[in-house]
Amino acid sequence: ELLERANKGGGENAVLRHTQRNKKLFVRERLRLLLDDGDFLELSPLAGLDMPYGDVPAAGCLTGIGKICGVWCVFLASDATVKGGTIYPIGVKKQLRAQEIAMENRLLSVHLVDSGGAFLPLQSELFPDKLHGGRIFYNEAIMSAMGIPQVAVVCGSCVAGGAYVPTMAEESVIIDKTGTLFLAGPPLVKAATGEDVTPEDLGGARLHSQVSGCTDHFAPSEEEAYKCIRNVVSTLNCDPVPEEDTEPDSPLYSAEELLGLAPLGYSCSLPVKLILSRLVDGSRFQEFKATYGTTLVTGFGHVEGHLVGIVANDGELAHDAALKGSHFVQLCGQRGIPILFLQNTAPQPAGPASISQAHSNRLKAQASMMAAVACAAVPKITIVTGGCFGSDSYAMCGRSFSPNFLFLWPNARVGLVDSRHFPTVPPAGDWTGEELELKELKAKLEEESSAFYSSSRLWDDGIILPQDTRKV
Repeated sequence: ELLERANKGGGENAVLRHTQRNKKLFVRERLRLLLDDGDFLELSPLAGLDMPYGDVPAAGCLTGIGKICGVWCVFLASDATVKGGTIYPIGVKKQLRAQEIAMENRLLSVHLVDSGGAFLPLQSELFPDKLHGGRIFYNEAIMSAMGIPQVAVVCGSCVAGGAYVPTMAEESVIIDKTGTLFLAGPPLVKAATGEDVTPEDLGGARLHSQVSGCTDHFAPSEEEAYKCIRNVVSTLNCDPVPEEDTEPDSPLYSAEELLGLAPLGYSCSLPVKLILSRLVDGSRFQEFKATYGTTLVTGFGHVEGHLVGIVANDGELAHDAALKGSHFVQLCGQRGIPILFLQNTAPQPAGPASISQAHSNRLKAQASMMAAVACAAVPKITIVTGGCFGSDSYAMCGRSFSPNFLFLWPNARVGLVDSRHFPTVPPAGDWTGEELELKELKAKLEEESSAFYSSSRLWDDGIILPQDTRKV
C-alpha cells in the first residue's frame, strides 16, 4: 500500500495537472521510455513519506538503477508532481546517496531535471552544510574527473540550483516548449527590473541550444529527447553488461516461502539456513567453520551466478561467533569476494551490561570483527531480515559501516535496543511517574525502530519484499 502511494507522486490531481495541462510525461513514463525494457530497481521509494513537511507525500525525486543500451546506470529523476519538483532536505539526501552509489560502482549517471529548485523556507536544512545541496554539483565535477560520464535531460523547469545539474553534465538535451533553464524565472525578473519576459524567451530550448550553448542537443518532443539520450549513451564508450552464457540454477525451494520465514521477533527466529536455501543458486552452500561459533553462519555460495561470501546471524553474536566472522571476512577480503550480510542481531539488554569475563571477551571479539568488516576492500551488501539492534549491527555491516547497499525486509526493526524487550515497570522503590515515562519511551522506540520509519529517512536503500531478495 505504501509503495502504491509513493508511486502516485504528488497525488491524482497533481499528476493530471502535470500530464494534461502541462503536456508532460509522468516521471515513471519517462523512465519506461529511457531504460531497456523499462525495468529498474528503485532506490528508497518510501523516502519522505512520513516526514514533517506538511502535505509533501514523497521526496520529489526518483532514484534508481537500470540499463540503457545494456549499460548499467544510476538515474536521478525529478518528480514535478510533488511541489513542482522542489527540492526538500530528504530529496537532497536521496540524490547524494544515488551519486555515492554511482561513484562507488563507477556507474553512468542520468539526470532527468524538472525542478523548481530549493524549497526556500527550509534553506537552512538543505543549503549551507557540507552534505547539503551544493554537494550535488561538487560530486558532478569529481565524477567527471574520475571518468564517470553524466548526461542530463531538461524535461521541465530548471530553476536556481536545479539549473546547474544539466549545465555541469557532459552532454545535455533540452525539450522544445517544455524545458527551461534559468537562475531566476520571469516573476523575479519582473520584480527586479519591471520587465515582462516569457519563460521561453528567458531560458527556453532554442535560446540554450542556439545562443547560450548551455545545452548540447535540441529535442522537439519528450520521446525524441529520450531517444537522443540513448544515442548519447551509445557513444560514451561504456562496456555493456556481457550476456550470461548460461542461466544460473534456481534455488531448490521457492522464494515465495521467504514470506513465511521472515522473523517477527528475535526470540522466535527460524534457522537462517532455511533462508539461505531459498536465496543461493541450486541451494548450494559451502559452510565455513560449521561447528564453531554456530550462532553465526558463514560460507560461500552463488547468487544469480555471482560468487559471494555469506555472513548470517543465527543467534547471539557471542565471542566464538565474532572471531569466526572476523576470520571469514578477512578471507573474503584476501580473495576479492563480495560479502552478503544477513542481519538478525540479538537485542542488547536494556539494563546495565554485565562486566563478566565472558562479556569482556565478547567485546574484544566483536571489535575485531568490526575492524575486519570496515577494512575489507570488497563490495558489501547488507539485508536486514529481522532485527538490527545495538552494536551487533556494526559488526554485521550496518549503515554506519558503509555497505555498498543496505535493504530491509518489511518486518525488519532497526534500533539501539529491541523496544519489545524494554521494561515498562521500574525497579521497586519510590519511582513516582517513572512508569509513565518508561511507557512513553517504549512507544517512541517502537515507532522509531520500524522498517518504514527507517526507510522514509533514507537510513537504507529501500524496503524490499523477501521473495524479491535474490533479484535485488
